[in-house]
Amino acid sequence: LAEIFKEPPIIVAVAAGVVGYITMNLLMTTTPIAMRLGHSFAFDDAAFVIEWHIIGMFAPGLVTGHLIGRFGSLRIITAGGALLLAATAIALSGVSLWHFWGAMFMLGVGWNFSFTGGTTLLTESHAPEERAKVQGTNDFIIFTFMAISSMFSGTLYYFLGWTWVNYAALPLIAVMLGLLAWLV
Repeated sequence: LAEIFKEPPIIVAVAAGVVGYITMNLLMTTTPIAMRLGHSFAFDDAAFVIEWHIIGMFAPGLVTGHLIGRFGSLRIITAGGALLLAATAIALSGVSLWHFWGAMFMLGVGWNFSFTGGTTLLTESHAPEERAKVQGTNDFIIFTFMAISSMFSGTLYYFLGWTWVNYAALPLIAVMLGLLAWLV
C-alpha cells in the first residue's frame, strides 16, 4: 500500500475525493445553521437550499460517467474543483436566499465531479488484484477526513462565522487543483 499510494495518479485521486468531501461537508453542514441562526431564514428556506444541494450532488450522476468517458477523469476533477471554487465565491458574495441556493447547488455538483472523477481515476491507476485494498484504504482516508471536518465545521462557524467556513475551504481546493497541475 505504501508503494501504491506514492503513485501520482493515486495521490491526485485520493486528494480529489478528500477535498470534494471536506469542502462539501464543511459548507453543507453549516449552511442550515448559518441560514437559520445567523441570518434568520425560515426553516422552509433552509430546507429548499439543502434539497437543491442534494439534487446537485446526485442528479449529475446520471451523466458524470459519460462525461468522464468523453473528457477523462482529470478534466472532470478540474471542473469539480472549479465548481467548488464557484460555490465558495457565491457564498462569500452575499447571504441572500439565492446566494445560499446557488452556492449549495454548485457545491453539490462540484462534489459529484470531484468525487466521481477521483474514484474513476483511482480505479484506472492500480492493478485489478490491488482493487480491494486500494479502494478500502481510499475510503478510510476520505471518510476519516470527512469525520474530522464534521467535528470542526460547527466549531469553525461558532467561533469565526459563515465567511470563515468558506475561506477554510479555499486552501483545500487550491491543493487539489495544484496536485492536478502537478500530475498533468
